[in-house]
Amino acid sequence: MSANAVNLGKALRDYHRLRGSVPVGPLHNRRDYQRALKILDAVLDAIGDAEQHPLADLAETISVFVERYEQENMPLPKTRPVDVLRFLMDQHELRQADLKEIGSQGVVSEILAGRRNLNARQVRRLAERFGVSPAVLL
Repeated sequence: MSANAVNLGKALRDYHRLRGSVPVGPLHNRRDYQRALKILDAVLDAIGDAEQHPLADLAETISVFVERYEQENMPLPKTRPVDVLRFLMDQHELRQADLKEIGSQGVVSEILAGRRNLNARQVRRLAERFGVSPAVLL
């Protein structure tokens, strides 16, 4: 038996043992998803603000599988861009006058009233300001 085959066999055993305690692979059902969320919360609590924490890569890995499961099994309802903008303004306690990056208060008022749509430049600036994907504003 070659050294590669021995190493692969050991890696496979180690991977199965790891998968038994930590969800580092595709989530197949709601139970897997709930388990992954609990472990992710525990890992994030352990990491705290330490970006260089040894468990940071594990948190990112679990997050990838949680996000994939959510996208495939929990699609977000269709929301109008103006409703998303209103929500973001509310969450950040902003008024129309605070959104100068998309235009005057009059322009913002027209957008919020549904008389004008957000253009690509405005979407990009809002996405940057709020740290969201531009897709939520389209």
